[in-house]
Amino acid sequence: MNRKILLITDAWFPQVNGVVTTLSNLVKQAKLNGDTIYVYHPNRCKIRFPLPFYPEIKIGIPNPFHIRKLLKKQKWDHIHIATPEGSLGITFARTCRRLNIPFSASCHTKFPEFVNARLPFISVNLGWKWMKHVYRDATHVLTTTESMKQELIDHGFEQKIYSWSRGFDKNIFNSDLRKQDDSTYKVLLYVGRVSHEKNIEDFCKLKINNTIKIVVGDGPQRKDLEEKYSDVKFVGYKHGKELAEYYANSDVFVFPSKADTFGIVMIESMACGTPIAAYPVTGPKDIIKNGVNGYMHENLYFAVKECLTIDRNKVIIESGNWSWEKCYDQFVNILLPIKKQFD
Repeated sequence: MNRKILLITDAWFPQVNGVVTTLSNLVKQAKLNGDTIYVYHPNRCKIRFPLPFYPEIKIGIPNPFHIRKLLKKQKWDHIHIATPEGSLGITFARTCRRLNIPFSASCHTKFPEFVNARLPFISVNLGWKWMKHVYRDATHVLTTTESMKQELIDHGFEQKIYSWSRGFDKNIFNSDLRKQDDSTYKVLLYVGRVSHEKNIEDFCKLKINNTIKIVVGDGPQRKDLEEKYSDVKFVGYKHGKELAEYYANSDVFVFPSKADTFGIVMIESMACGTPIAAYPVTGPKDIIKNGVNGYMHENLYFAVKECLTIDRNKVIIESGNWSWEKCYDQFVNILLPIKKQFD
């Protein structure tokens, strides 16, 4: 079919996060479907530098002339800006507006909460007013869940908003890697960035008898937490089969974030049979069924204890609702008809 889609994102490799995982799997699915997604990311910019308080995130400054040429000379079936709040997203949105070119956008992150976690003097309320402004020219907005869709509506977003599924690689994330272990200790696992906005310290603070706490991931808060919590094992980033082994051989996956819009790590954990303990907030409340595939509670200790009683087979069954194939189908079925409305 060879449909051509231009995807603009400020989040790309070598970053390790849910946004990069989602977008890179879109590219893979496009290829399998005979389509082409051209990704414009920070590494394509001659001018780029690390974010001051978060060096693993690179800021790209694009050449305006090159952007205009890319938008005008190519015949794109659709243009999608995945990060309208980033420097690339802002520049492309502004150029599309000037050229009267329609585009859609997606909301992957609660950016105001992310900024407020690092810069408390910037209020979350002010952040959402700014978010509404930078998304204003998008014809459609994709977001992660129904509860996040409602949150955008509550913040005054006026475009058509769609919830958009996520997935996991069934060849990697499954229960086959779980080893027989007669240990009386239970393993509690966290996977993700080690940074303030992830609220990871709530995981580190947990005191539950006969448990071992493991953190898979890295980030700006790691050094401080390693020094403060000697009972927590920090193992850095893991990928593929090695990551799946950590999921499969843990007894509870703890998701302490209160600011994520989804959390792909949760469905990866489910695919390996490990139930999720979380707070009842956006993301977990769209995925977790209490007592079936995890447990949500305002007291994380209580949620973990409940998860220890859950049948792992039920958790695996619940993961069957998620796939990258479904994610891509939703993406193209929602967005590709947009251009025809403006032709």
